[in-house]
Amino acid sequence: MELHEQLAPLAGLIGAWRGPATGQYPTIKTFSYTEELTFTNVGKPFLAYQQRTWSPTGQPMHIETGYLRHPAPGIIEFVIALPTGQSEMAEGTVTETDSGVVIELHSRVLNSGTAKTVDSMIREYRLDGDTLNTRLDMAAVGQGMTNHLVSELTRAVD
Repeated sequence: MELHEQLAPLAGLIGAWRGPATGQYPTIKTFSYTEELTFTNVGKPFLAYQQRTWSPTGQPMHIETGYLRHPAPGIIEFVIALPTGQSEMAEGTVTETDSGVVIELHSRVLNSGTAKTVDSMIREYRLDGDTLNTRLDMAAVGQGMTNHLVSELTRAVD
């Protein structure tokens, strides 16, 4: 399927990425997990996105899905739905580097009536060849913005 011309700077993201990750937050114990991100070309001016995580024993932990848009040079948008009762509208920048891209996004979060309150998030993706580093900072449940998740993923070859 041909890649939409607006997505050319994001072409390196297409595929599955998998690797180790850690989570922390002032209200929980630090934990480790495996993360998998998948970016899929659907022939439109956005990439479909899915994230899945597993505990060290293989138990499913979290999943989210969404769409990554690149509507104009340097501008990036990410719409994400989370099963914990939040939806994110993230906007930011994409910067091309010699070996990939850097994406920085600031999210507005809408919480369902039964969800824990998440005020905002900052997501960062750094693609360097076949390595994708991610970072998620979060302000939630009365805590200020602080790091929550970090992962170092490599291109998955199945």
